[in-house]
Amino acid sequence: MVAQSGKDLLVKLDVDGTGQFETVAGLRATRIAFNAETIDVTTIESPGGWREILGGAGIKSANLSGSGVFKDEATDQKARELFFASQLAVYQIIIPDFGRIEGQFQLTFLEYAGSYNGEANYEMSLASAGELTFAAL
Repeated sequence: MVAQSGKDLLVKLDVDGTGQFETVAGLRATRIAFNAETIDVTTIESPGGWREILGGAGIKSANLSGSGVFKDEATDQKARELFFASQLAVYQIIIPDFGRIEGQFQLTFLEYAGSYNGEANYEMSLASAGELTFAAL
């Protein structure tokens, strides 16, 4: 993957459940992390005392965080509704020259801030809530 503009990493939300995705608010910084927990099956008989891991097992998850400014009232309102209702929603994460990740996430963190001589901004975090699909771009 060659150098890319950070603004090209997009987080999109299926706002009304119809499969039409809209870019979430005015994100300026975005990060996604994929995790795969391991299951340790090491025993006293493990060769050389080295840890052994059960392949293909464990819990997979993804966490996404972002910060930015408000883009429009509709996506800001939808984010608030999802957070306060603890509702799952379908998101798409577009990673340039890599692919599109799609699946259910829960909005787990929402913070609003602002300074006297600056813009109002927010931070948000999402946690995966089921199987994610990947499609190469």
